[in-house]
Amino acid sequence: MSDLETFRAQTQSWLEANCPPEMREPVRDDADVYWGGRRATFKNEAQKAWFEACVEKGYTVPAWPKEYGGAGLNAAEAKILRQEMSRIGARPPLSSFGIWMLGPALLKFGTEGQKQRFLNEIARGETRWCQGYSEPGSGSDLVSLQTYGEDKGDHWVVNGQKVWTSYADQADWIFCLVRTDKDNKYQGITFTLIDMAFEGVSTKPIKLISGNSPFCETFLDNVKVPKSYGEDIPAQVGEVNRGWDVAKYLLGHEREMISGMGGGERTAAIGASMKRLSAKTGDELDPVLRAELAMFDVDALAFTAMGEKFMDEMKAGKGHPAQPNMMKYTGTELNKRRHELMMAAGGSRSLEWESDETRGGTPARSWLRTKANSIEGGTSEIMLNVISKRILDLPGA
Repeated sequence: MSDLETFRAQTQSWLEANCPPEMREPVRDDADVYWGGRRATFKNEAQKAWFEACVEKGYTVPAWPKEYGGAGLNAAEAKILRQEMSRIGARPPLSSFGIWMLGPALLKFGTEGQKQRFLNEIARGETRWCQGYSEPGSGSDLVSLQTYGEDKGDHWVVNGQKVWTSYADQADWIFCLVRTDKDNKYQGITFTLIDMAFEGVSTKPIKLISGNSPFCETFLDNVKVPKSYGEDIPAQVGEVNRGWDVAKYLLGHEREMISGMGGGERTAAIGASMKRLSAKTGDELDPVLRAELAMFDVDALAFTAMGEKFMDEMKAGKGHPAQPNMMKYTGTELNKRRHELMMAAGGSRSLEWESDETRGGTPARSWLRTKANSIEGGTSEIMLNVISKRILDLPGA
């Protein structure tokens, strides 16, 4: 057997021994997703056992170096692990903006002290992070942000407001864009790490049309942020006033995360699950709807293949910088189609809002939630503009 065949066999054996049956079922509600953090609790023993097994193995962040809590897998091994977890329907052991967004930025721009502290805390699920980018007057034009950090020698005093900070009310830390030079639009922003427990930090949930409140407003009122959290652990990532470089790099990973890169429940094929639902309810699927489900499944599989191709190219240093924009836009449209088809297949039952049968109106609320996919992480219009200019080389207006 080749080394990769041996690794696949070992991975299959490990998953069979360590992934409980309950962790191979589709996610049904928010409690099925473990986010970690200071205030985190496990839904059940199966979730706890799966998480702890993955932490010990380094599989919460399998491609990260071992010294930072990962398993040190190379690109081919990480791909096999994703495939084998997908094959058995294994849930991610840990969901985290620290893994998806901050982690890659720290790996590229962070000091050794920052990596040793923050990456290991993320990998072990000890710290939950949120993102402080958008402001009430700075969305697509993010560099117009006005949250300001006044230099006080050994610390900054930060004042401002962030908006659409997902799960800020449950987060322990925030990676935040702060203006530290008012005279330079692009080179006057610093990428800053702030403890949400600092005096002057407060949050207010924003209720969506789905009835849920994953987003928040975050207020920073005279927040005293030390310039260092310890030896070789500066509060800023990268250089002071050069945070836009870090911000742009992180945005690419955010768009990959939103797109559901590599498949996942957001864009996975749904024809078989709809067939099982039809058999369970006794409702016969309309032939036109069956055809639309089949078309979706073909597109979802093609999207997964495209994601794997882009990831391989990125690991090899051959990726196009606008590929995350393609993934974000396509993943957004697929996820919206997915939930529209699920609503159609469920009929009038899908319109229900509060019953136990629909787990509190999950189909309808989830469908409504997808409308935000076209806005968060960069609007679809902006993504299409970038694709047209950077990939298709179309002339500007």
